[in-house]
Amino acid sequence: MKKSLKRMLVFALAGFLGATGRAQTLDAIGVTVLRAVTTNLNGTGIRVGQPEGNATVGQTNYEVNPSVAGQPTNFFTYIYGTSPYLTVSTSTNFPNALGIESGHADTVANNFYGTDHGVATNVAHVDNYEANTFVYYYIGYVLNNPHSISERIVNQSFTFGSVDTTADQDYDNYAAQNSVLFISGAGFLNTNVWSPATCYNGMGVGVSDYSQPTYGPTPDGRSKPDIVAPHYPDYSTSYAAPQVAGAAAVLMQAGLRGDGGGDTNSAVDIRTLKALLLNGAVKPAGWTNVIWTNGTRLVLDTNYGAGVLNVFNTYKQLAGGKHGYNFSTNVPAGTPHPPVVMTNAISVWSGWDFNTNTSSGSADAVSHYFFNLTNSVSNATFTATTTLVWNRQSGQASINNLNLFFYKAANSNLVACSTSLVDNVEHIFVPKLAPGRYDLQVLKKGGSFVSAGEPYALAWEFFTETLNASKSGTNVVLSWPVFPDGFHVEATANLSAPNWSASGLPSPVVTNNRNMILLNAANAPQFFRLRTP
Repeated sequence: MKKSLKRMLVFALAGFLGATGRAQTLDAIGVTVLRAVTTNLNGTGIRVGQPEGNATVGQTNYEVNPSVAGQPTNFFTYIYGTSPYLTVSTSTNFPNALGIESGHADTVANNFYGTDHGVATNVAHVDNYEANTFVYYYIGYVLNNPHSISERIVNQSFTFGSVDTTADQDYDNYAAQNSVLFISGAGFLNTNVWSPATCYNGMGVGVSDYSQPTYGPTPDGRSKPDIVAPHYPDYSTSYAAPQVAGAAAVLMQAGLRGDGGGDTNSAVDIRTLKALLLNGAVKPAGWTNVIWTNGTRLVLDTNYGAGVLNVFNTYKQLAGGKHGYNFSTNVPAGTPHPPVVMTNAISVWSGWDFNTNTSSGSADAVSHYFFNLTNSVSNATFTATTTLVWNRQSGQASINNLNLFFYKAANSNLVACSTSLVDNVEHIFVPKLAPGRYDLQVLKKGGSFVSAGEPYALAWEFFTETLNASKSGTNVVLSWPVFPDGFHVEATANLSAPNWSASGLPSPVVTNNRNMILLNAANAPQFFRLRTP
Protein backbone atom coordinates (compact mmCIF):
# COMPACT_ATOMS: atom_id res chain seq x y z
CA MET A 1 0.00 0.00 0.00
CA LYS A 2 1.36 3.41 -0.91
CA LYS A 3 1.99 6.00 1.73
CA SER A 4 -0.25 9.04 1.68
CA LEU A 5 1.30 12.25 0.41
CA LYS A 6 2.37 14.63 3.15
CA ARG A 7 3.57 18.20 3.30
CA MET A 8 7.14 19.26 4.03
CA LEU A 9 8.22 21.69 6.72
CA VAL A 10 10.85 24.39 6.27
CA PHE A 11 13.56 25.10 8.81
CA ALA A 12 12.16 28.56 9.65
CA LEU A 13 12.64 29.91 13.17
CA ALA A 14 10.10 32.15 14.84
CA GLY A 15 12.68 34.81 15.61
CA PHE A 16 16.36 35.61 15.42
CA LEU A 17 18.54 34.01 18.07
CA GLY A 18 21.59 36.02 17.13
CA ALA A 19 23.47 37.53 14.22
CA THR A 20 26.95 37.96 12.87
CA GLY A 21 28.35 40.00 10.02
CA ARG A 22 28.29 38.28 6.63
CA ALA A 23 31.89 39.37 5.99
CA GLN A 24 32.91 37.59 9.19
CA THR A 25 31.07 34.48 8.02
CA LEU A 26 32.82 34.49 4.64
CA ASP A 27 36.12 34.87 6.51
CA ALA A 28 35.27 31.94 8.79
CA ILE A 29 34.49 29.52 5.96
CA GLY A 30 37.56 30.37 3.86
CA VAL A 31 35.82 32.30 1.08
CA THR A 32 37.73 35.55 1.69
CA VAL A 33 41.18 33.97 1.45
CA LEU A 34 40.09 31.81 -1.51
CA ARG A 35 39.15 34.94 -3.45
CA ALA A 36 42.39 36.64 -2.40
CA VAL A 37 44.72 33.96 -3.77
CA THR A 38 42.78 32.36 -6.65
CA THR A 39 41.08 33.62 -9.80
CA ASN A 40 37.35 33.57 -10.56
CA LEU A 41 36.30 30.70 -8.31
CA ASN A 42 32.65 31.61 -7.93
CA GLY A 43 30.57 28.71 -9.27
CA THR A 44 30.80 29.75 -12.93
CA GLY A 45 29.03 27.31 -15.25
CA ILE A 46 27.35 25.25 -12.51
CA ARG A 47 23.57 24.85 -12.58
CA VAL A 48 22.10 24.39 -9.10
CA GLY A 49 18.81 23.42 -7.52
CA GLN A 50 16.90 25.05 -4.66
CA PRO A 51 13.74 23.25 -3.53
CA GLU A 52 11.81 25.32 -0.98
CA GLY A 53 9.23 23.98 1.47
CA ASN A 54 6.06 25.61 2.72
CA ALA A 55 5.82 26.73 6.32
CA THR A 56 2.08 25.97 6.48
CA VAL A 57 -0.09 23.55 4.52
CA GLY A 58 -1.75 25.43 1.68
CA GLN A 59 0.92 28.12 1.35
CA THR A 60 2.70 28.60 -1.95
CA ASN A 61 5.41 31.02 -0.84
CA TYR A 62 8.40 29.07 -2.10
CA GLU A 63 9.92 31.42 -4.68
CA VAL A 64 13.13 33.46 -4.71
CA ASN A 65 12.83 37.11 -5.67
CA PRO A 66 15.59 37.62 -8.27
CA SER A 67 16.25 41.22 -7.23
CA VAL A 68 16.88 40.21 -3.61
CA ALA A 69 19.56 37.76 -4.75
CA GLY A 70 20.99 40.36 -7.14
CA GLN A 71 20.38 38.09 -10.13
CA PRO A 72 18.35 38.64 -13.34
CA THR A 73 14.92 37.06 -13.71
CA ASN A 74 16.04 34.79 -16.55
CA PHE A 75 18.53 33.29 -14.12
CA PHE A 76 15.63 31.28 -12.56
CA THR A 77 13.20 28.58 -13.56
CA TYR A 78 10.28 28.22 -11.11
CA ILE A 79 8.80 24.72 -10.89
CA TYR A 80 5.55 23.76 -9.19
CA GLY A 81 3.16 20.80 -9.20
CA THR A 82 -0.04 19.95 -7.36
CA SER A 83 -1.05 16.71 -5.70
CA PRO A 84 -0.84 13.92 -6.83
CA TYR A 85 2.34 15.36 -8.44
CA LEU A 86 2.04 13.60 -11.79
CA THR A 87 2.74 16.74 -13.82
CA VAL A 88 4.54 20.03 -13.22
CA SER A 89 4.29 23.60 -14.45
CA THR A 90 7.21 25.96 -14.98
CA SER A 91 7.76 29.67 -15.36
CA THR A 92 10.74 31.87 -16.14
CA ASN A 93 8.98 35.05 -15.04
CA PHE A 94 8.78 36.71 -11.64
CA PRO A 95 6.22 37.29 -10.28
CA ASN A 96 4.19 34.43 -11.70
CA ALA A 97 1.03 32.46 -11.03
CA LEU A 98 2.80 29.38 -9.63
CA GLY A 99 3.78 30.75 -6.23
CA ILE A 100 4.76 33.84 -4.28
CA GLU A 101 7.97 35.17 -2.76
CA SER A 102 9.38 33.50 0.33
CA GLY A 103 11.63 35.39 2.74
CA HIS A 104 13.12 32.04 3.71
CA ALA A 105 13.94 31.27 0.06
CA ASP A 106 15.46 34.74 -0.38
CA THR A 107 17.82 34.27 2.58
CA VAL A 108 18.85 30.79 1.45
CA ALA A 109 19.53 32.22 -2.02
CA ASN A 110 21.68 35.04 -0.64
CA ASN A 111 23.89 32.64 1.30
CA PHE A 112 24.08 30.24 -1.65
CA TYR A 113 24.58 32.38 -4.78
CA GLY A 114 23.51 35.94 -3.94
CA THR A 115 25.78 38.52 -5.53
CA ASP A 116 26.08 40.51 -2.32
CA HIS A 117 27.27 37.79 0.06
CA GLY A 118 26.84 34.35 -1.50
CA VAL A 119 29.54 31.69 -1.70
CA ALA A 120 28.95 30.86 -5.39
CA THR A 121 27.97 34.22 -6.86
CA ASN A 122 28.20 33.28 -10.54
CA VAL A 123 26.39 29.95 -10.93
CA ALA A 124 24.88 29.41 -14.36
CA HIS A 125 21.20 28.93 -13.45
CA VAL A 126 18.90 28.15 -10.53
CA ASP A 127 15.95 25.75 -10.67
CA ASN A 128 13.67 26.90 -7.83
CA TYR A 129 11.35 23.98 -6.98
CA GLU A 130 8.43 23.75 -4.61
CA ALA A 131 9.68 21.08 -2.18
CA ASN A 132 6.77 18.62 -2.45
CA THR A 133 7.00 18.76 -6.22
CA PHE A 134 10.71 18.06 -6.04
CA VAL A 135 10.41 15.17 -3.59
CA TYR A 136 7.45 13.39 -5.18
CA TYR A 137 7.81 14.15 -8.89
CA TYR A 138 11.60 14.30 -9.32
CA ILE A 139 13.01 12.09 -6.54
CA GLY A 140 10.08 9.70 -6.90
CA TYR A 141 9.23 9.48 -3.20
CA VAL A 142 6.15 7.21 -2.72
CA LEU A 143 5.27 7.54 -6.44
CA ASN A 144 8.31 5.45 -7.46
CA ASN A 145 8.59 7.33 -10.75
CA PRO A 146 11.56 9.72 -10.56
CA HIS A 147 12.25 12.32 -13.25
CA SER A 148 15.60 13.73 -14.29
CA ILE A 149 16.90 17.13 -13.22
CA SER A 150 19.57 19.28 -14.86
CA GLU A 151 21.64 20.16 -11.81
CA ARG A 152 24.32 18.23 -9.85
CA ILE A 153 24.28 20.39 -6.68
CA VAL A 154 20.98 20.74 -4.80
CA ASN A 155 20.43 22.68 -1.57
CA GLN A 156 17.53 21.50 0.62
CA SER A 157 16.66 23.77 3.53
CA PHE A 158 13.60 21.77 4.53
CA THR A 159 12.88 18.66 6.55
CA PHE A 160 10.40 15.81 6.73
CA GLY A 161 10.20 16.37 10.50
CA SER A 162 11.29 12.78 11.16
CA VAL A 163 13.64 10.10 9.88
CA ASP A 164 11.95 8.51 6.86
CA THR A 165 13.93 5.49 5.68
CA THR A 166 11.91 5.28 2.46
CA ALA A 167 12.80 8.86 1.58
CA ASP A 168 16.46 8.27 2.45
CA GLN A 169 16.52 5.23 0.15
CA ASP A 170 14.92 7.21 -2.67
CA TYR A 171 17.47 10.01 -2.29
CA ASP A 172 20.36 7.54 -2.18
CA ASN A 173 19.10 5.80 -5.29
CA TYR A 174 18.76 9.09 -7.13
CA ALA A 175 22.21 10.32 -6.03
CA ALA A 176 23.92 7.06 -6.99
CA GLN A 177 22.21 6.86 -10.39
CA ASN A 178 22.54 10.52 -11.38
CA SER A 179 25.60 11.79 -9.45
CA VAL A 180 23.69 14.54 -7.66
CA LEU A 181 24.98 15.87 -4.34
CA PHE A 182 22.08 16.71 -2.01
CA ILE A 183 23.00 19.11 0.79
CA SER A 184 20.37 19.44 3.51
CA GLY A 185 19.83 21.26 6.80
CA ALA A 186 20.33 18.78 9.63
CA GLY A 187 17.23 19.75 11.61
CA PHE A 188 15.80 22.33 13.95
CA LEU A 189 17.94 23.41 16.88
CA ASN A 190 17.58 21.16 19.93
CA THR A 191 16.18 18.33 17.79
CA ASN A 192 17.64 15.24 16.18
CA VAL A 193 18.73 15.12 12.57
CA TRP A 194 15.88 14.34 10.16
CA SER A 195 15.36 13.28 6.55
CA PRO A 196 16.47 14.10 3.93
CA ALA A 197 19.69 15.04 5.80
CA THR A 198 19.90 11.43 7.05
CA CYS A 199 20.38 9.87 3.61
CA TYR A 200 23.73 8.13 3.11
CA ASN A 201 24.88 9.75 -0.12
CA GLY A 202 24.05 13.37 0.72
CA MET A 203 25.38 15.79 3.32
CA GLY A 204 23.59 16.95 6.47
CA VAL A 205 24.61 20.43 7.68
CA GLY A 206 24.45 21.86 11.19
CA VAL A 207 25.26 25.25 12.73
CA SER A 208 28.82 25.67 13.98
CA ASP A 209 28.37 28.40 16.58
CA TYR A 210 25.37 27.35 18.65
CA SER A 211 26.14 25.67 21.97
CA GLN A 212 23.29 23.13 22.16
CA PRO A 213 22.26 21.97 18.68
CA THR A 214 21.38 18.32 19.54
CA TYR A 215 21.58 16.78 16.08
CA GLY A 216 23.10 13.31 15.80
CA PRO A 217 23.56 10.45 15.58
CA THR A 218 20.81 8.92 13.46
CA PRO A 219 18.55 6.29 15.04
CA ASP A 220 20.63 3.56 13.38
CA GLY A 221 23.85 4.99 14.84
CA ARG A 222 25.29 6.80 11.81
CA SER A 223 27.32 9.98 12.15
CA LYS A 224 25.25 13.01 11.19
CA PRO A 225 25.55 15.92 10.63
CA ASP A 226 28.43 15.66 8.18
CA ILE A 227 29.65 19.25 8.51
CA VAL A 228 28.68 22.62 10.03
CA ALA A 229 28.78 26.28 8.97
CA PRO A 230 28.35 29.57 10.87
CA HIS A 231 24.96 31.10 11.58
CA TYR A 232 23.85 33.93 9.32
CA PRO A 233 21.52 35.70 9.69
CA ASP A 234 20.21 33.41 12.45
CA TYR A 235 20.92 29.98 13.90
CA SER A 236 18.70 28.07 11.50
CA THR A 237 20.36 25.18 9.66
CA SER A 238 18.41 26.49 6.66
CA TYR A 239 21.05 29.17 6.26
CA ALA A 240 24.09 27.02 7.08
CA ALA A 241 23.28 24.44 4.37
CA PRO A 242 23.48 26.85 1.38
CA GLN A 243 26.98 27.89 2.42
CA VAL A 244 28.05 24.25 1.96
CA ALA A 245 26.07 23.99 -1.28
CA GLY A 246 27.83 27.12 -2.56
CA ALA A 247 31.20 25.62 -1.62
CA ALA A 248 30.29 22.43 -3.51
CA ALA A 249 29.42 24.48 -6.60
CA VAL A 250 32.75 26.32 -6.39
CA LEU A 251 34.60 23.02 -5.98
CA MET A 252 32.76 21.51 -8.95
CA GLN A 253 33.69 24.52 -11.09
CA ALA A 254 37.33 24.13 -10.07
CA GLY A 255 37.33 20.41 -10.83
CA LEU A 256 35.72 20.84 -14.24
CA ARG A 257 38.23 23.51 -15.28
CA GLY A 258 41.10 21.18 -14.40
CA ASP A 259 42.35 22.64 -11.11
CA GLY A 260 42.48 19.12 -9.65
CA GLY A 261 44.19 17.58 -12.67
CA GLY A 262 43.15 16.03 -15.96
CA ASP A 263 40.72 13.44 -14.57
CA THR A 264 37.85 15.89 -14.25
CA ASN A 265 35.21 13.15 -14.04
CA SER A 266 36.79 11.83 -10.83
CA ALA A 267 37.41 15.35 -9.52
CA VAL A 268 33.70 16.24 -9.63
CA ASP A 269 32.27 12.88 -8.63
CA ILE A 270 29.95 13.48 -5.67
CA ARG A 271 32.06 11.15 -3.53
CA THR A 272 35.16 13.23 -4.22
CA LEU A 273 33.33 16.50 -3.54
CA LYS A 274 31.99 15.16 -0.26
CA ALA A 275 35.36 13.75 0.86
CA LEU A 276 37.12 17.06 0.11
CA LEU A 277 34.46 19.17 1.82
CA LEU A 278 34.65 17.04 4.96
CA ASN A 279 38.43 16.81 4.98
CA GLY A 280 38.91 20.56 4.58
CA ALA A 281 36.73 21.35 7.58
CA VAL A 282 38.33 23.05 10.59
CA LYS A 283 37.93 21.37 13.98
CA PRO A 284 36.25 23.76 16.46
CA ALA A 285 36.87 23.78 20.20
CA GLY A 286 35.14 20.78 21.72
CA TRP A 287 35.24 18.65 18.57
CA THR A 288 35.56 14.96 19.30
CA ASN A 289 34.55 11.66 17.76
CA VAL A 290 35.29 9.71 20.95
CA ILE A 291 31.61 9.13 21.58
CA TRP A 292 30.38 5.60 21.94
CA THR A 293 26.86 4.60 20.89
CA ASN A 294 25.76 1.01 21.50
CA GLY A 295 29.41 0.04 21.82
CA THR A 296 30.42 1.73 18.56
CA ARG A 297 32.75 4.69 18.21
CA LEU A 298 31.22 7.37 16.00
CA VAL A 299 33.10 8.56 12.93
CA LEU A 300 32.21 12.25 13.34
CA ASP A 301 31.22 14.59 16.15
CA THR A 302 27.47 14.45 16.89
CA ASN A 303 27.15 18.25 16.80
CA TYR A 304 29.94 19.39 14.47
CA GLY A 305 30.36 16.51 12.02
CA ALA A 306 33.83 16.75 10.46
CA GLY A 307 34.07 20.39 11.57
CA VAL A 308 33.46 23.89 10.23
CA LEU A 309 33.26 24.28 6.45
CA ASN A 310 36.38 25.82 4.90
CA VAL A 311 36.19 26.11 1.13
CA PHE A 312 39.81 27.29 0.80
CA ASN A 313 41.24 24.23 2.54
CA THR A 314 38.97 22.03 0.46
CA TYR A 315 40.10 23.72 -2.76
CA LYS A 316 43.79 23.41 -1.90
CA GLN A 317 43.36 19.67 -1.34
CA LEU A 318 41.62 19.38 -4.72
CA ALA A 319 44.47 21.37 -6.30
CA GLY A 320 46.96 18.91 -4.80
CA GLY A 321 45.79 16.54 -7.51
CA LYS A 322 44.74 12.92 -7.83
CA HIS A 323 47.32 10.38 -6.63
CA GLY A 324 46.77 6.64 -6.70
CA TYR A 325 47.79 4.17 -4.02
CA ASN A 326 51.40 2.93 -3.91
CA PHE A 327 50.57 -0.72 -3.44
CA SER A 328 47.57 -3.02 -3.06
CA THR A 329 47.36 -6.31 -1.20
CA ASN A 330 44.83 -9.00 -0.37
CA VAL A 331 44.93 -10.68 3.02
CA PRO A 332 42.79 -13.49 4.44
CA ALA A 333 39.55 -11.98 5.70
CA GLY A 334 39.84 -10.65 9.24
CA THR A 335 43.63 -11.09 9.53
CA PRO A 336 46.23 -8.36 10.28
CA HIS A 337 47.37 -6.09 7.43
CA PRO A 338 50.56 -4.33 8.58
CA PRO A 339 52.50 -1.95 6.30
CA VAL A 340 54.37 -3.57 3.44
CA VAL A 341 58.07 -2.86 2.90
CA MET A 342 58.57 -0.43 0.03
CA THR A 343 60.27 2.91 -0.58
CA ASN A 344 57.71 4.68 -2.75
CA ALA A 345 55.64 7.49 -1.24
CA ILE A 346 53.08 10.05 -2.38
CA SER A 347 54.85 13.37 -2.84
CA VAL A 348 52.01 15.74 -1.93
CA TRP A 349 50.73 16.21 1.61
CA SER A 350 47.39 17.59 0.42
CA GLY A 351 45.55 15.69 -2.26
CA TRP A 352 42.95 13.09 -3.16
CA ASP A 353 42.26 9.87 -5.00
CA PHE A 354 39.28 8.21 -6.65
CA ASN A 355 39.77 4.48 -6.92
CA THR A 356 38.16 1.05 -6.48
CA ASN A 357 38.79 -1.64 -3.88
CA THR A 358 37.85 -5.23 -4.71
CA SER A 359 37.62 -7.93 -2.07
CA SER A 360 36.48 -11.55 -2.25
CA GLY A 361 34.57 -14.02 -0.18
CA SER A 362 37.75 -15.08 1.58
CA ALA A 363 40.02 -12.00 1.43
CA ASP A 364 40.07 -8.34 2.50
CA ALA A 365 41.46 -5.83 -0.02
CA VAL A 366 43.91 -3.17 1.17
CA SER A 367 45.15 -0.10 -0.74
CA HIS A 368 48.34 1.40 0.77
CA TYR A 369 49.14 5.13 0.56
CA PHE A 370 52.61 5.97 1.93
CA PHE A 371 53.67 9.42 3.15
CA ASN A 372 57.05 10.66 4.40
CA LEU A 373 56.29 13.40 6.92
CA THR A 374 59.53 15.23 7.65
CA ASN A 375 60.81 18.78 7.35
CA SER A 376 63.71 20.95 8.50
CA VAL A 377 61.98 22.24 11.65
CA SER A 378 63.44 20.74 14.82
CA ASN A 379 60.91 18.71 16.87
CA ALA A 380 58.13 19.57 14.45
CA THR A 381 54.82 17.80 14.89
CA PHE A 382 52.24 17.25 12.19
CA THR A 383 48.48 17.22 11.95
CA ALA A 384 46.86 14.48 9.88
CA THR A 385 43.31 14.58 8.50
CA THR A 386 41.95 12.05 6.05
CA THR A 387 38.44 11.17 4.88
CA LEU A 388 37.07 8.20 2.97
CA VAL A 389 33.66 8.32 1.22
CA TRP A 390 31.70 5.80 -0.81
CA ASN A 391 28.04 5.50 -1.82
CA ARG A 392 25.19 3.34 -0.74
CA GLN A 393 24.58 1.73 -4.11
CA SER A 394 21.29 2.18 -5.90
CA GLY A 395 18.60 -0.21 -4.73
CA GLN A 396 20.65 -1.53 -1.82
CA ALA A 397 19.44 -1.49 1.77
CA SER A 398 22.98 -1.92 3.14
CA ILE A 399 26.48 -0.75 2.25
CA ASN A 400 29.88 -2.30 1.64
CA ASN A 401 32.16 -2.13 4.67
CA LEU A 402 35.24 0.03 4.04
CA ASN A 403 37.67 1.14 6.77
CA LEU A 404 40.60 3.52 7.24
CA PHE A 405 43.83 2.58 9.06
CA PHE A 406 46.87 4.78 9.76
CA TYR A 407 50.11 2.97 10.64
CA LYS A 408 53.62 4.07 11.58
CA ALA A 409 55.54 2.24 8.88
CA ALA A 410 58.80 1.79 10.80
CA ASN A 411 57.31 -0.33 13.59
CA SER A 412 53.82 -1.22 12.24
CA ASN A 413 52.20 0.53 15.22
CA LEU A 414 48.58 1.49 14.59
CA VAL A 415 48.28 5.26 15.11
CA ALA A 416 44.54 5.61 14.41
CA CYS A 417 41.67 3.91 12.63
CA SER A 418 38.08 4.54 11.59
CA THR A 419 36.07 1.32 11.33
CA SER A 420 32.36 2.08 11.46
CA LEU A 421 30.03 -0.79 10.67
CA VAL A 422 27.18 1.50 9.61
CA ASP A 423 28.60 4.65 7.99
CA ASN A 424 29.69 5.20 4.39
CA VAL A 425 32.18 7.79 5.67
CA GLU A 426 35.40 7.13 7.59
CA HIS A 427 37.43 9.97 9.10
CA ILE A 428 40.77 10.19 10.93
CA PHE A 429 42.09 13.29 12.70
CA VAL A 430 45.44 13.10 14.50
CA PRO A 431 47.07 16.25 15.93
CA LYS A 432 50.64 16.28 17.32
CA LEU A 433 51.86 13.52 15.03
CA ALA A 434 55.58 12.74 15.21
CA PRO A 435 57.67 12.97 12.00
CA GLY A 436 58.18 9.71 10.14
CA ARG A 437 56.92 7.41 7.42
CA TYR A 438 53.25 6.43 7.53
CA ASP A 439 50.97 3.98 5.75
CA LEU A 440 47.40 5.15 5.18
CA GLN A 441 45.25 2.16 4.30
CA VAL A 442 41.84 1.84 2.67
CA LEU A 443 40.48 -1.62 3.51
CA LYS A 444 37.41 -3.28 2.04
CA LYS A 445 36.09 -6.18 4.04
CA GLY A 446 35.74 -9.53 2.35
CA GLY A 447 33.22 -12.22 3.14
CA SER A 448 29.63 -11.03 2.93
CA PHE A 449 29.28 -7.82 0.93
CA VAL A 450 26.99 -5.86 -1.37
CA SER A 451 29.45 -6.09 -4.27
CA ALA A 452 33.03 -7.30 -4.74
CA GLY A 453 34.23 -3.92 -6.03
CA GLU A 454 33.48 -0.52 -4.48
CA PRO A 455 34.53 2.87 -5.91
CA TYR A 456 35.69 5.30 -3.22
CA ALA A 457 37.05 8.81 -2.80
CA LEU A 458 39.90 9.57 -0.41
CA ALA A 459 41.13 13.02 0.66
CA TRP A 460 44.14 13.79 2.87
CA GLU A 461 45.95 16.70 4.44
CA PHE A 462 49.16 16.61 6.47
CA PHE A 463 50.75 19.80 7.73
CA THR A 464 52.96 21.35 10.36
CA GLU A 465 52.07 24.94 11.24
CA THR A 466 54.64 27.50 12.41
CA LEU A 467 54.31 31.12 13.47
CA ASN A 468 57.26 33.29 12.51
CA ALA A 469 58.15 36.52 14.32
CA SER A 470 60.71 39.03 13.09
CA LYS A 471 61.62 42.65 13.68
CA SER A 472 61.38 45.30 11.00
CA GLY A 473 62.60 48.66 12.28
CA THR A 474 60.39 49.50 15.24
CA ASN A 475 57.78 46.90 14.29
CA VAL A 476 57.20 43.22 15.00
CA VAL A 477 56.09 41.19 11.96
CA LEU A 478 54.10 37.99 12.60
CA SER A 479 53.52 35.63 9.68
CA TRP A 480 52.18 32.15 8.96
CA PRO A 481 51.02 30.31 5.78
CA VAL A 482 47.55 30.97 4.40
CA PHE A 483 47.13 27.22 3.96
CA PRO A 484 45.73 25.54 5.88
CA ASP A 485 43.22 28.23 6.74
CA GLY A 486 41.41 28.48 10.07
CA PHE A 487 44.22 29.67 12.34
CA HIS A 488 44.37 32.97 14.21
CA VAL A 489 46.95 34.62 16.44
CA GLU A 490 46.49 35.06 20.18
CA ALA A 491 48.80 37.00 22.49
CA THR A 492 49.64 37.29 26.17
CA ALA A 493 52.08 39.38 28.18
CA ASN A 494 52.77 36.75 30.84
CA LEU A 495 53.43 33.03 30.45
CA SER A 496 53.29 32.40 34.20
CA ALA A 497 49.60 33.30 34.28
CA PRO A 498 48.68 33.55 30.59
CA ASN A 499 45.55 35.30 29.42
CA TRP A 500 45.58 34.45 25.72
CA SER A 501 43.45 36.71 23.56
CA ALA A 502 43.16 37.99 19.99
CA SER A 503 41.62 41.23 21.23
CA GLY A 504 43.47 44.30 20.04
CA LEU A 505 45.42 42.51 17.34
CA PRO A 506 44.89 43.74 13.76
CA SER A 507 43.44 41.49 11.10
CA PRO A 508 46.07 39.73 8.99
CA VAL A 509 46.90 40.85 5.46
CA VAL A 510 47.63 38.19 2.83
CA THR A 511 51.02 38.74 1.15
CA ASN A 512 52.79 36.13 -0.99
CA ASN A 513 50.53 33.35 0.33
CA ARG A 514 51.28 34.25 3.94
CA ASN A 515 49.18 35.95 6.59
CA MET A 516 50.98 39.03 7.94
CA ILE A 517 50.35 41.08 11.09
CA LEU A 518 52.39 44.24 11.78
CA LEU A 519 52.69 45.44 15.39
CA ASN A 520 54.50 48.31 17.04
CA ALA A 521 57.33 46.67 18.97
CA ALA A 522 57.10 49.11 21.87
CA ASN A 523 53.46 48.23 22.53
CA ALA A 524 53.31 44.61 21.36
CA PRO A 525 52.68 41.72 23.75
CA GLN A 526 55.66 39.46 24.42
CA PHE A 527 54.20 36.06 23.57
CA PHE A 528 52.12 34.78 20.62
CA ARG A 529 50.56 31.50 19.50
CA LEU A 530 48.44 30.14 16.64
CA ARG A 531 45.02 28.74 17.44
CA THR A 532 42.11 27.22 15.56
CA PRO A 533 38.58 28.42 16.46
